[in-house]
Amino acid sequence: MSLLPRTAEEFSSADYWERFFRKRGEKAFEWYGDYNSLCGVLHKYIKPRDKVLVVGCGNSELSEQLYDVGYRQLTNIDISETVVSHMNQRNAEHRPDMTFQQLDATQTGFESGSFQAALDKGTLDAMASEEDGALAGRMLAEVGRVLAVGGRYVCVTLAQEHVIKLAVEHFAQGWAVRIHCLSGQQKEESDSSFALPVFVLVCTKFRQAPPFAVLELCQGEDGAPTRLASVPELLSAVKERQAYNLMLHKLRGGTDAGSTPSLTLCHAATGRPRYTLTVQDSLPSAKLPRSNHFAIFIVPQGRESDWLYGSAEGRIQLASSAKFRRLVIVAMHRDQEYEDMQAVQSELSPMVMELAPPGMPANQQVPFLSVGGDLGWREVIGRGVSALTGEYSVEDVRGEDGHLYRRLIFMNNSQLVQSESRLRSAATDHPVSVLLVGLGGGGLPQFVHDFVPCARVEVVELDPAVLEVAQTWFGFQTDERLNVTLGDGLERIKTLASEGGHSFDVIMFDVDSKDTTLGMSCPPPAFVETSLLKKVYSLLTPRGLFMLNLVCRDSALRKSVLERVQAVFPCVFSRGIEGEVNEVLLCCRSSGEEHKPHTIPSTLQQTARDLQKTLRANTQTAPCVPQIDITAMLNDLKVI
Repeated sequence: MSLLPRTAEEFSSADYWERFFRKRGEKAFEWYGDYNSLCGVLHKYIKPRDKVLVVGCGNSELSEQLYDVGYRQLTNIDISETVVSHMNQRNAEHRPDMTFQQLDATQTGFESGSFQAALDKGTLDAMASEEDGALAGRMLAEVGRVLAVGGRYVCVTLAQEHVIKLAVEHFAQGWAVRIHCLSGQQKEESDSSFALPVFVLVCTKFRQAPPFAVLELCQGEDGAPTRLASVPELLSAVKERQAYNLMLHKLRGGTDAGSTPSLTLCHAATGRPRYTLTVQDSLPSAKLPRSNHFAIFIVPQGRESDWLYGSAEGRIQLASSAKFRRLVIVAMHRDQEYEDMQAVQSELSPMVMELAPPGMPANQQVPFLSVGGDLGWREVIGRGVSALTGEYSVEDVRGEDGHLYRRLIFMNNSQLVQSESRLRSAATDHPVSVLLVGLGGGGLPQFVHDFVPCARVEVVELDPAVLEVAQTWFGFQTDERLNVTLGDGLERIKTLASEGGHSFDVIMFDVDSKDTTLGMSCPPPAFVETSLLKKVYSLLTPRGLFMLNLVCRDSALRKSVLERVQAVFPCVFSRGIEGEVNEVLLCCRSSGEEHKPHTIPSTLQQTARDLQKTLRANTQTAPCVPQIDITAMLNDLKVI
């Protein structure tokens, strides 16, 4: 029959504890650890000269061991008459100054402020299940009453959420609250081992309440305290330590390739995530060298979402390739700085050794593995919060191929790369001047502005209403590189030509005709008159390009237009639009050489290559924009 309670409520039952100690007999029951596992933190907060009240002493040897090392003012109380009688008899001869009394911990009858310390090993846990915590609340109030100013309530507990919440909230005002997590303190015996870690709650009584809550968490008996801002934060930190120890308990039980527990290690000072560790065991069928028990693999920064590291199948393959029984895969977090591989290894070594597989020999060398010994590279260049998708991050990373990539990551699923584009340097840095007649919805000038960063675009639009429509409904935006001149495009061309001193790398006509009887929808006839085309020619730079959107259903009229264009420009090419009547004429001011008939001039080829590189570099960051193969477009050009 089990000697542990069948239900939580039995913990606080006096009848239960009477039955328990009668069955237990003289064998000491070290509830949550013995003196050796607790002495470090107990000696830190309880001094030999202190007058100590031991609440719910049971038949533990803890009080006896404290007495034997110099703690002579110990008053032990317990609700069980059996255990009190037994403990008095056991200690009467060798520890005459130590007393055991049968008392209710909620009303001891001792004078207020008469003790410098109160020691509780498991009693709070036992009482917290009764009366929705009211019984434990009365016990804590009584402890607070009998402690002197500066006195400490030292409670050994499993820190179940309802228990620790009750205690911390009770002492949060007017007391300093510190919790030590004593990992791995449990014994292996079935009646005294717990998967959960043991915690020691230390509450120090102030004479006057501080202006803010003093809430701290320490790892181990000597760990530096971490200050928490609120009770919920402290409770959350405790739960994280419990989850970690539950994972360790499971990992020490054996290996399982199908189970990949993970944990996040946070920066001690800031509390921000620094490393995520995923434990991957090899398949039982894997043939491994006998000495290859355990290794650590450092994932290069920015590569954690790769299939090999970010998927269950990939991690199994990685562990199999590494040929170790257990592989801990370490991912580094964004917004953290890492010096080099040696620094990372030094930082991780103390923690990762706790994740070693069962049966690994002592003093076994544990290698750190990586891709070429490199930590990788990542730079967060932008971040924000969306009402729909939450927090997001835009970051540049170096890929496996050595190239730079820009990524969009939604942080609610940080293992998934939402968008990725390869970055390339722009081919040219010199500015490109563009004159466009005809705004429409603004898509063409906006595209040039957005994806050719060295371009400066002037748009001439006759109708103010069209500008308003483009801005209101099509997201068209002007700035110092994109401006709109309201007026007649014909007059603007004439004015620029007559003033002199103006030149453009590209001039585009994308203007519709209002006269539907002509058989030419675009452009109006006046835009292809020889006199105007000559002015356009004069406004182009030596490598300049004139682009004309031509929509003409009348073959005779089309022929006439082409003849006029050819009379002004030495090189004219046409490219049809699939499924449309439109064709785009590309007219070069000069070939730059005596080019062969029916070939593309070198100046146009070079312009195309430059523009292609620029577009690739900049449209890669916009996944919605299809990649444009200008070189392929050149091959589709027809020489007029």
